[in-house]
Amino acid sequence: MRVRLVLLTMLFTIAAALTPGLAQQSSAPQSPAQPGAAQSWPRLPTSGFIAGRAATAKDVADGNAVFVLRAYGVPFGKPLDVTIPQYAYLTKRGQQPVQVIVVQAEQGKGIKIFGVRDFSGKAATARESEVRLLGTHRPD
Repeated sequence: MRVRLVLLTMLFTIAAALTPGLAQQSSAPQSPAQPGAAQSWPRLPTSGFIAGRAATAKDVADGNAVFVLRAYGVPFGKPLDVTIPQYAYLTKRGQQPVQVIVVQAEQGKGIKIFGVRDFSGKAATARESEVRLLGTHRPD
């Protein structure tokens, strides 16, 4: 079990290195936590996301997914029963919430992982505790 947890942790570390964290951007200002004071929410995309199935390496290469859950080259992710795409706040520890669009939601080895993009298209992965889902209606 520990070996699996270590491997899973390594996988997330690698995924995070490949997709820079939105909350780890330079000293650029972050979006405020209150929707009224935040940047205006865009319409949800009609493409560029994965819903109802686990992502593949091709999905990531094509820009439709942020990550692939795999160990020893074997995919193991399962799609979460979450509406994709949808609005959310990414809340990394010690940083201001960032407005994002959830483009992927999967579970692997008991951990729920979300692929998100900010309004400029920068992608990141986040654990369930770091994402506040807002639904499909514009929060404006």
